[in-house]
Amino acid sequence: MRSIKKIHQAAYRPIADLITYSPLPTSTLAQVDPFIFLNHHGFQQYPANNRGLPFGPHPHRGMETVTFILAGDIMHKDSSGHESIINSGGVQWMTAGSGLIHAEVSSEAFKKQGGDLEILQLWLNLPAKLKMTSPFYLGLQEDEIPTISLDDDKVAIKLISGKWGENEGAFESKTGVFLSTITFKTSAELTINIAKERNIFFYLIKGALTVNGQTIKARQLVEFMNDDTSVQIVADNDSVLLLGHAVPFNEPMVAQGPFVMNTEEEIYQAYTDYQQGKFGTWQ
Repeated sequence: MRSIKKIHQAAYRPIADLITYSPLPTSTLAQVDPFIFLNHHGFQQYPANNRGLPFGPHPHRGMETVTFILAGDIMHKDSSGHESIINSGGVQWMTAGSGLIHAEVSSEAFKKQGGDLEILQLWLNLPAKLKMTSPFYLGLQEDEIPTISLDDDKVAIKLISGKWGENEGAFESKTGVFLSTITFKTSAELTINIAKERNIFFYLIKGALTVNGQTIKARQLVEFMNDDTSVQIVADNDSVLLLGHAVPFNEPMVAQGPFVMNTEEEIYQAYTDYQQGKFGTWQ
């Protein structure tokens, strides 16, 4: 089995009235190359006539965002012309690449009616050769994402990107990243074999699992060594897991605000290009 190096507790970092926990980065873990940032918003209940999510127009360059809507919705709009409302169970994948401006806010219906909200946003680094690739966005609803059932339907794997056996994920990763959310019923068991050279991203959204003999609780991120292939999971309670894995880039990374590049000079250039309007116009 893969050795567990350390278990990291998500830090509480509220954003205005939005409950937010962040397991990456923290004081104990900078990144799991190429996974560089995760915010876990909620769970919380919004009242009727609320202000919704606070993420108005802002730029990005040099990275990708994958947003998991567990409850509620997100209205996405960006300077490349993409616009969508993705509901509970859906996923958004945005490649910022050379640069764009986007906003992630709640739909008018959610702001008027209120309701449950829980959202995860994961940032993926891009390698130097893809930092300036063309921006891309795709939002898919829950019924457009394949789900694999195992262990007499006690395990449900929502396949976001990559392959599980002969099954292909809903999104195509430019860098070969595997991503899934896995739902477990109590006592469910699952063994996953992941090549030693791939880094594992393992964040428990809710519930409790025994992972390679150790207890993992909600809002904990497991840091693994790269010494074996097997990850053995037993569900102590009904649980939801965010699981990813990828080959690390092993490149220098400089992250400042919304930009993730390889050098300080490239960060400076990103700010300059944004200020000069080279990320597109916002209508």
